[in-house]
Amino acid sequence: MNSELTIVGGGLAGSEAAWQAAQSGVRVALFEMRPRRGTPAHVGDQLAELVCSNSMGARSVDRATGLLKEEMRRLGSLIIACAEEAAVPAGGALAVDREIFAEGVTQRISEHPNIDLRRQEVKHLPDGPCIIATGPLTSNALTEEIVALTGQDQLYFFDAMAPIVEAESINMEVAFRASRYGRGEQDEGDYINCPLTEREYSEFVDALLAAEVIPLRDFEREDKRFFEACLPVEVLAARGRDALAFGPLRPVGLTDPRSGGRPHAVVQLRQDNLAATLYNVVGFQTNLRWGEQKRVLRMIPGLEGAEFLRYGQMHRNTFINSPVLLDATLCFRMPTPNSGNPIWFGGQVTGTEGYVGSAMSGLIAGLNASRHLRGQPALIFPQTTMIGALLYYISHADPGDFQPMKANFGLMPPLERRVRRKRERYQAYARRALSDLGSFMDKVDMLQMARHTGERPFV
Repeated sequence: MNSELTIVGGGLAGSEAAWQAAQSGVRVALFEMRPRRGTPAHVGDQLAELVCSNSMGARSVDRATGLLKEEMRRLGSLIIACAEEAAVPAGGALAVDREIFAEGVTQRISEHPNIDLRRQEVKHLPDGPCIIATGPLTSNALTEEIVALTGQDQLYFFDAMAPIVEAESINMEVAFRASRYGRGEQDEGDYINCPLTEREYSEFVDALLAAEVIPLRDFEREDKRFFEACLPVEVLAARGRDALAFGPLRPVGLTDPRSGGRPHAVVQLRQDNLAATLYNVVGFQTNLRWGEQKRVLRMIPGLEGAEFLRYGQMHRNTFINSPVLLDATLCFRMPTPNSGNPIWFGGQVTGTEGYVGSAMSGLIAGLNASRHLRGQPALIFPQTTMIGALLYYISHADPGDFQPMKANFGLMPPLERRVRRKRERYQAYARRALSDLGSFMDKVDMLQMARHTGERPFV
């Protein structure tokens, strides 16, 4: 049996998969086409580059993404470890300095004795056992191979990057620091907030709706569906004048120190690097032309002199019909053309939405591929864990209406006893999940993983 595992793609999922397999003793050839060939969204050549937000979601285990991160941490996740090392203040969320995070992942992968990092494009499916973790911007040549493999056209949706502004250009005589309901770790709050009156909000919405957008390209005109988690701000505004005020601009839990009251709407900015010199505009993914972005966003109080170091962009994402094509171990269900060797998929191409979901699928693909190479049975995680629930969804959902899914407690089996209060119910889900994960790990051969067994408080 081939003792080397080929992994295509050096993003979050591919890096995590390579780490898990290498840690188990398997030799890994990890292919990443950058910098020899770039993508429309990436700007550097580091592995695991974050191209959208710098946030990996809530830390607390009574939040779905927080629970998923904790389960991954206990399984020895490289991505979670590097994220913690590169963390920047973000209230109750885990946000990172993008460069420090990517550098950390790249260094660990490059230095691992069982990983051979190869900077070249893969145009054909590898001959031996492999993991396809090429992400939302798979090259055209490999996309054609995947289409031929799956026997169906790939589906498309849109992902986004929010604008980034220079911290010194924010007018702090108008903007103020605070986290909702005072949840930040700093005394003054982790977010910068730009408050809008009702009149300012109305004028901003008018300008946003009238602004010029980037014309759709051919493939975008053929499929104009926007994935709900990444709606462009102008599309959301077009759904109703109050849509933004009840969405990304909701003012709940915030008090404007100038007026002593709650603003009509608030635009939040989140720290984007460890030096706190960059802030991203939360929830402002957009398809506006860059000149229009500058004009319209400078109408926001506090951003009238903002210097934009990156404008928002929209880019194509792809995902396969996983309920038809993958099982709960992320292995391709059908016969493969690469000498019959198994193929696993990891990352957003599987329908696991978001940074953490993407990394999680890479972790599981890496574990199961390495177990296959070592003659061990594949792992199917309990549905009572967030990992198991999410993987069960993408492998068992209705294939006729399949859409990517992020971690959420609605995917998990009901509790044995009903808990009415939502937070207490989520805490109960988390306790059950971590307990069942511990029992599951004790039952299988997981000695190759550097896992932590300490409990964290439910806060």
